[in-house]
Amino acid sequence: MVPGGLLVWSLFTGGLGVDPVKAIEHRLGTLALQFLLASLTITPLLRYARINLIKFRKVLGLLGFGYLTLHFLVWLLLDLQLRWGEIGTDLTKRPYIVVGFIGFLALIPLAATSYQAAVRWLGTQTWQRVHRLVYLSVILGGVHFVMQERVWTTESLTYLALAVVLVGTRLLWIRRW
Repeated sequence: MVPGGLLVWSLFTGGLGVDPVKAIEHRLGTLALQFLLASLTITPLLRYARINLIKFRKVLGLLGFGYLTLHFLVWLLLDLQLRWGEIGTDLTKRPYIVVGFIGFLALIPLAATSYQAAVRWLGTQTWQRVHRLVYLSVILGGVHFVMQERVWTTESLTYLALAVVLVGTRLLWIRRW
């Protein structure tokens, strides 16, 4: 929650530049991607470095979803102010928004089934399959980040590369089972 608090502090101290809404929107999206990537690094850290941070994986994932929800709401409410015509135009003229929205939608079932009773209700195998949607979501988040840049930056390409490596590693593990 500290990054969100720092973002609010920057808002009130004028540290967000000339377009604070865009700055907030961008920062929330970046934080969401960072938390989701962090949640995916937990298992490789355990497998390769024997660092056990499993108890933080769900929290990191839920923080990622929370920041992503705020990112979406800032775009919808503050940036476009629920002007549905402009939202429709954005969706057709800016395909990166559609890519990001699909990634967001893919995370909703994960957040909705993140509690222990959901594992019992769905069964372990079904629950695990549902939670593999995070792979799609993280890849789409990385693609969304790269697509929204007017010029590809090292930062955006690094996030996409991390997403591809982390998801690719997971998919290799799944295929071996």
